[in-house]
Amino acid sequence: MTNADTTQATNRNTLYGALSVLIAVLFFSMNDTSIKFLSGGYALHQIVLIRSVIGLGIVLAILMPMEGNWRLLKTKRLGLHLIRGMCVVLANMTFFIALAVLPLADAIAVFFVSPLLITAFSVMFLGEKAGIHRWSAVGIGLVGVVIMLRPGTENFNLIMILPLLSAAAYAMLHVLTRKIGVTESAVTMTFYIQISFIVTCVIIGLALGHGRWEGQGPEIVHFLLRAWYMPPLSDWWIFGIIGLASGFGGYFISQGYRLAEASVVAPLEYVAMPVSVIAGLLIFDEWPDPVAWLGITLIIGAGLYVFWRETVNNVRLKRRSIRR
Repeated sequence: MTNADTTQATNRNTLYGALSVLIAVLFFSMNDTSIKFLSGGYALHQIVLIRSVIGLGIVLAILMPMEGNWRLLKTKRLGLHLIRGMCVVLANMTFFIALAVLPLADAIAVFFVSPLLITAFSVMFLGEKAGIHRWSAVGIGLVGVVIMLRPGTENFNLIMILPLLSAAAYAMLHVLTRKIGVTESAVTMTFYIQISFIVTCVIIGLALGHGRWEGQGPEIVHFLLRAWYMPPLSDWWIFGIIGLASGFGGYFISQGYRLAEASVVAPLEYVAMPVSVIAGLLIFDEWPDPVAWLGITLIIGAGLYVFWRETVNNVRLKRRSIRR
């Protein structure tokens, strides 16, 4: 293969990767909005279980035949898949609990500190190096989170810790993806994520799905203690949307990061921010206040700066390798 062919293939993969991430962001935005919409009437673990069963069906019936066959389920890295699955479960559960009581845009903004945490975790667990620019961006992003928490004021919101915890779990997920993404397909990774959700939700449902403690504790806990019941037909179309978003969103996000460099496609995930603001306004009549906008600006700005610095560094490294 000539250099021109290699460049053309790289550009094509980058384009497909970028489109995959954009598609995934739209699916995830649909997922978040729908789960927030259902959070007033169902237990979280029941919503996620139904979502994951539908998502698993999509993986097995559509994505797996499209990518290959049942041999894709075989893996020599089952342990890492399960750890990665638990990271996704923790990231989703804490974020969805927060969605039940937080404005959609606020929760997503705090969650977007995850690229900054990826920088920190990559240094800690992968031995990568980060200069003063990246560490400064991490610090600025965390200042944005503190502003949104509003400590020491009557508006202090401890629940903002939940999307921050979700961001940490999501960052660890990406660190693990870097380890296994070279040898594992997007379908394989999506399959084991859905299995992790199903097993976890069944266990929680058996422990809490009876609803014996429903109504006890603070409002946010009700989302975990509600009894399971058969959804009416009028709600199944929403569950269908969530299931489709879970199956296809998980596939496209994995495919995007497999096909293109993270520094190129990761900033596209920030498209979810304006989408969440619009959805929050139109569906839930929510609009961030000035303090929240300040925190959002610092978090998003710091994250985009990290990706810009990574892109600049990659260009410099490529130029040096060409000169040699």
